[in-house]
Amino acid sequence: MNIKKHIPNLITLINLFCGCIAVVFVSQADYLMAFYMVCLGIFFDFFDGFFARLFKVSSPLGLQLDSLADMVTSGVVPGYIMYTMFLKSANPNDLMASSIIPFLGFIVTLGSCYRLANFNIDTRQTDSFIGLPTPANALFILSLPLVLQFSDSLVIFEILSNHWVLLGITVCSAYILNAEIPLFALKIKKFTVKDNVLQIVFLLVSLLLLITLQYIAIPLIIIFYVLLSVVNNIFLKK
Repeated sequence: MNIKKHIPNLITLINLFCGCIAVVFVSQADYLMAFYMVCLGIFFDFFDGFFARLFKVSSPLGLQLDSLADMVTSGVVPGYIMYTMFLKSANPNDLMASSIIPFLGFIVTLGSCYRLANFNIDTRQTDSFIGLPTPANALFILSLPLVLQFSDSLVIFEILSNHWVLLGITVCSAYILNAEIPLFALKIKKFTVKDNVLQIVFLLVSLLLLITLQYIAIPLIIIFYVLLSVVNNIFLKK
């Protein structure tokens, strides 16, 4: 029995397990622990592919299993988060706002599902991404209740408690996941500054934002990642 070929799939299942635990924490309104579990799941999501390449045991089963695990960790969990945020922002006296609109949060889950299925058959996404990867989108969505929890700003509270703003975030999230926008990957192939300027700039700015803004920095980092990619695409076309 070749144990090596099962190691990447085991790591993928740990990712799925983290996603399942995150769902439980969201149901208990423990958004911080849900965030940590999704981060842990994304960590394992990175290393399943790493070990598959290291041991040269990549397989169609591993590819499908990876997407199924991501569907929970980076698809169901952020959709559930948006559902709970809609629910908290709703006026209890408004029947539609409190009983129907919150389910629109799962549009994020639908967008994630479509992206993951498309990613498996899109041969263009080997060295870069087309559309925002589901783990990045998940981190963006899961950071929103943390921004509310750890920020004292009344303006931020009013913005993220508005169901129209939440609907806009939900629709934009589903769109950017599947948009035909090339986004750079963080993979380092050549250990030279010239070949990794984008990655270095992104990591330095992200580190600075995290140190100064903490949880509030997370959505800003994801937005910066998209904008930096768009600017890079414009310069590449010139």
